[in-house]
Amino acid sequence: MPIASFLSVPLLLSSLPSHIRAGNIAIISLVAWLTVMSIIRGVNSIAWAGNVDIKLLVWCDITTKITIGFTFAVPLSALCVLKHLESVAAARSTMTRSLDKRHRRIFEAVMCFGVPMIFMALHYIVQGHRFDIAEDLGCAPAVYISLAAIFILWFPPLAFSFITMVYALLVLRHFLHHRISFAAHLKNSQSALTAGRYFRLMSLAIVEIVWDSGCNIYVLYTNVVSGLRPWTSWADVHSNFSRIGRFPNFLLSQDVISSFLFQWWIIPISCFFFFGFFGFSEEAISDYRVAFRWVSRVIFRRNVSKFDPAAPLPS
Repeated sequence: MPIASFLSVPLLLSSLPSHIRAGNIAIISLVAWLTVMSIIRGVNSIAWAGNVDIKLLVWCDITTKITIGFTFAVPLSALCVLKHLESVAAARSTMTRSLDKRHRRIFEAVMCFGVPMIFMALHYIVQGHRFDIAEDLGCAPAVYISLAAIFILWFPPLAFSFITMVYALLVLRHFLHHRISFAAHLKNSQSALTAGRYFRLMSLAIVEIVWDSGCNIYVLYTNVVSGLRPWTSWADVHSNFSRIGRFPNFLLSQDVISSFLFQWWIIPISCFFFFGFFGFSEEAISDYRVAFRWVSRVIFRRNVSKFDPAAPLPS
């Protein structure tokens, strides 16, 4: 399990330079969230392999909040990507290009980082105790399973996913409508996006949102299938707040263990999706060549011809 997590990190970072050059905040944020979550899952699976010992308390306090933020960051990143692609395909431009880019990047930064942080704070409302520890998986957010938890933690990501799917349908409509001359249509829209990059961004966002929505529905179902707890009072919900729940495997049914494992694998699978779409792109391959030549020249002191990196990519 830790191998899958730590392997995900270089796979994600391999295409990051091209996204930085493009200034695509939504995709950069998705890489950042997935990378951090992969590191968290990798460390957890090592630290709590075969045990549920109470340790790394501050680490767990921080990482459980990040886990909450991640559930919002994925649909919001996909929403920002598809919103931009729909605007490009529809050839809507009411501002100068530089001003439009600046406003879009601010909007994407707020949506992809600011909004998840708000819900990380709101999690405290339905946080019945400090956190939980599951054997082999590590610490996880504690949630008081109630109607309030549904509306604070599980309904908003699904609502964002629904809005994203509306944009996905609009993007597909534009793409199919102009499928024969789509490259020319992009050029006429005054966007520097190539048809290939547009298609990869569109495909990634759609696949991620379908996968993420299905996973969120599954997580919601597994949490509420046994029934909701009544919301009595703030004091009652947060009583004995410093408690840490521990779940060794011998106390859990095989169905529960399988459910925990599936939820753990959501992150690595999402990372592999991302690498599949961008890890073999022309921009990424160009960056691999630059890195290879740098290593050959600096580390191995070999004489290599100069290589001109790809020009800044369109956003």
